[in-house]
Amino acid sequence: MIGTKNERSLHKAIKAWYALPGDELEVKVDGCIIDIVRADLLIEIQTKNFAAISRKLRRLVQSHKLRLLYPIVQEKWITRTNASGARILGKRKSPRRGDLFDLFDELVYIPDLIGDVNFELQVLLTREEEIRGDDGKGSWRRRGFSVRDRKLIEVVETVTFKNKHDFLRFLPADLPHPFTNKILAKLLGAPVHDIRRMTYCFRKMGLIRQVGKSGHEMLFAII
Repeated sequence: MIGTKNERSLHKAIKAWYALPGDELEVKVDGCIIDIVRADLLIEIQTKNFAAISRKLRRLVQSHKLRLLYPIVQEKWITRTNASGARILGKRKSPRRGDLFDLFDELVYIPDLIGDVNFELQVLLTREEEIRGDDGKGSWRRRGFSVRDRKLIEVVETVTFKNKHDFLRFLPADLPHPFTNKILAKLLGAPVHDIRRMTYCFRKMGLIRQVGKSGHEMLFAII
């Protein structure tokens, strides 16, 4: 649960961007602090780590309508600072572009919630600034720089998933039936391990089912 005291910049900015006049902010409901309460709708913002809130979400949807907001950074600018953060060492645009497929990295923790009449998921595709500090504690990939903060620049697009059928958008029109993870990966031009996460979610939400095997590969069909 996130309170305003420990709130990060990205979470705070999304809440300010999303809230409407009349909304209540940081309200306690059933023992949980809710980011936004809009009439009978609870709105939670989670910038990462669905596993950390999975139990909370499952408890709340038993008696409340709940919308989960999840930002995926489509474009990112990286600002590097010294250890104290007082001096900017450089800025650059990250070559990596995020997209909706990144959703499945987190959705694997709550795929069963898709289809619950009280739950919906809204993805925000964003442009962000990532602040990194030269404290020597970051990963070798970041050359020792630690991620200090994420700041919202712009929400580019919102995509809402209310039920399992909204996820059909990820499956190509020329997908054969049945299909394997390798076939789907080839059609989408994606790594097989990413596709396995996606088909795992689809099975848990009841969008596809296993209908057999081809060698060591599972065969799936849309339900």
